[in-house]
Amino acid sequence: MSAPAAAAPRTAGGGAKENPHRAVRVLKAVINAGVGESGEARTKAERVLRMVTGQKPIATRSHSTNRDFGIRKGQEIGAKVTLRGRAAVDFLTRAFDARDKQLDVDSIDRNGNFSFGVADYTDFAGMKYDPAIGIRGMDVAVEVGRAGFRLRDRRVQPHPVPRTLRSTREETRELLRSRFGVTVLE
Repeated sequence: MSAPAAAAPRTAGGGAKENPHRAVRVLKAVINAGVGESGEARTKAERVLRMVTGQKPIATRSHSTNRDFGIRKGQEIGAKVTLRGRAAVDFLTRAFDARDKQLDVDSIDRNGNFSFGVADYTDFAGMKYDPAIGIRGMDVAVEVGRAGFRLRDRRVQPHPVPRTLRSTREETRELLRSRFGVTVLE
């Protein structure tokens, strides 16, 4: 019979070593530019997203008909880009610089995900105003989690994400402070 497993190794400070798989990280960032109509306005929004992210955006479509706004179900009314990994972190660094490295505390939800808006694409470093495009803003939604979050998205045997893999508001605040230098406003 084997001996029982030893406790976690201790560091000089007396605490257990930090497990790298428990670290909170950015899973994906979705940049959305909704204009509410198809045609030239949506094309301009696509150009802005392509300039800011360096990737080809896809069209977002309406889910229902709204006669007051003149929108039909399935009509292209915006554009979005999804960034993962290193591209997401690089974009967020530039986006937080555009927002003066500040984020409202209400922008973080109970699962640690956060979202914010950028009023104009010219707020990004190196972007110049183009009169053909005009003033175009965008929304940024960021999903935060730990290693193993793929449980809910995998094709074979998907499972709900256990509470131990979810992040909290406090962990996200620490990630924003340490990784991006962002101040969370109270």
